[in-house]
Amino acid sequence: MANLYEINKQILDCIDLETGEIIETDKFDQLQIEKEEKLESIALWYKNLLAEADAYKAEKNSFADKQKRAESRAESLKKYLDTALNGQKLHTVKVDVTYRRSKSLDYDDGATVPEKYLKHQQPTIDKVGITEAIKSGEVIDGFRLIENQNIQIR
Repeated sequence: MANLYEINKQILDCIDLETGEIIETDKFDQLQIEKEEKLESIALWYKNLLAEADAYKAEKNSFADKQKRAESRAESLKKYLDTALNGQKLHTVKVDVTYRRSKSLDYDDGATVPEKYLKHQQPTIDKVGITEAIKSGEVIDGFRLIENQNIQIR
């Protein structure tokens, strides 16, 4: 079976370009059927790939859930071990459990933070708000709604 480009070329060959008249009607009809079959095959291939991607995503999510459960269980065991050791070291042939000191900052909920220690974030555009404003008739310089045509394959 020819590819879509070749089919389109053969269809054009069946048409008199000056008059627009179909020269070979039977061949033209057959090529139209081939073109429709080719387009249908492409659309079905697309749907199959989406289904395959969904299956991979489900498997990935399944593994992510298993990973979260394993990490949670490991963290629970770590806390249990920490409680049982109560700061004491454990040395065996198979494992070494030690402690090291670290420092972290703790602060009260009502603490006043000096301005020089505050980090300010860059402002971001509220696209939803601007879209709604333009839809309601407001004119905002430099912004416009663009209508797109998006293909849907079901």
